[in-house]
Amino acid sequence: MRLDDSAIADRAVAVRSGTVLAALGVLAFSFTFPATVWALKGFGPWTATGARSVLAALVAAACLRAFRVPLPKREQWRGLAMVALGCVLAFPILTTLALQTSSTAHSAVVIGLLPLATAIVSSRLTGHRPSRRFWLAAGVGAVAVVVFTVSQSGGGLSTADLFLFGALVLCAFGYAEGGRLAREMPGWQVIAWALVLALPVTAVFGVFGLVTEPPPHIGGEAIVGLLYVALISQFGGFFVWYRGMAEIGVARASQLQLAQPLLTLIWAVLFLGEHLPAAAPVTALIVVGCIVVTQRSRSS
Repeated sequence: MRLDDSAIADRAVAVRSGTVLAALGVLAFSFTFPATVWALKGFGPWTATGARSVLAALVAAACLRAFRVPLPKREQWRGLAMVALGCVLAFPILTTLALQTSSTAHSAVVIGLLPLATAIVSSRLTGHRPSRRFWLAAGVGAVAVVVFTVSQSGGGLSTADLFLFGALVLCAFGYAEGGRLAREMPGWQVIAWALVLALPVTAVFGVFGLVTEPPPHIGGEAIVGLLYVALISQFGGFFVWYRGMAEIGVARASQLQLAQPLLTLIWAVLFLGEHLPAAAPVTALIVVGCIVVTQRSRSS
């Protein structure tokens, strides 16, 4: 009985720790779109995406070498390739292209849909089935965020929307695979190996941008934005994010991201001068309520 009580207490601690870590990851990622907008003030989309990923890959490779991390197991490379495709290649370039013509607020619809998409992908990959209460709360939260962001842009689909949709689907697979791999290796190693694996392609992105886009106009905001998306959005934020997913589960951790669009909107107002819609507080309350329900729900 004492062993059972101890196991329950240990699990409770792990859940609290995992929730905090995942929330820190959400906070780190919430600055990504504003930082990308800053980077686009000095760099073209292909140059910015290539530079952020190459820089992050070099830092990741240095960390792997410094800690003498062994190569992943043969069966882990497939999952790492999916993380590289979704989180290192597709999401950065597609969202960066979208932000050329779409506002930060509208682009946040991707983040609003990402938790639900990640939970769906994870359940299909692992055979795990969250409860109906979980799915209902997740769906309500996702719908609330989508209605809020799309209504502010007037609705309709544009080229930017297609970019965002593609980024959403591929990143969901990358998140789900990354969360699974983080149970087998430290979370920072998951994203580090994915960055190194994608380095040949991201280097081509950068070269393509330098050749085809206007010369960079290097300024303070552009440098700060590029460094943030490279060192935090592309690498550092995944440390805590994947570790949190490993401790509390991919589906449940992903629901914390329902708060990310609202955080992004706040940063858009503070750092980009965008107008915050009056519906934001109402949407925030709905999202917070959904997060509470998903965190308390039990898997069936």
